[in-house]
Amino acid sequence: MSPKLRSILATVALVLCVVALLERRELLSRHPVGIALQVAAAALMLWARLTFGRRSFHAAANPTEGGLVTTGPYRFWRHPIYAAILLFLWAGVLSQRHAPTPIALLLAAAATIFTGVRIHAEERLLNATFPDYAAYSARTKRLVPFVF
Repeated sequence: MSPKLRSILATVALVLCVVALLERRELLSRHPVGIALQVAAAALMLWARLTFGRRSFHAAANPTEGGLVTTGPYRFWRHPIYAAILLFLWAGVLSQRHAPTPIALLLAAAATIFTGVRIHAEERLLNATFPDYAAYSARTKRLVPFVF
């Protein structure tokens, strides 16, 4: 399966997981710490989108015109939008008024896996498109600055 098709399928599956969590009322936090983390995740996503510009929205992991973006949050994260999605999702699932349900944990884990599939597909395409991506990825962490 091509990286583009894998990316599209992973995106659809990720969206379905998020919609299911929202439908089950297990996505939006009900605890002040979780709410703060979700606000921070939304701010990070907005910062990354503004830095990346209009070209950042596409279903496949296609590298877009305009070169490799390494400014803004991309100085610290290779994938700040995916990091924001995961932070928002896990902050919501883990900070309900009750312990996380097994279904919520399963959906969040599946969404995390699908995000990883998309990241892997995107990085393959970025390596093939931008010669300087290897050096950028060597100095910039994927999802957690200075850690991973």
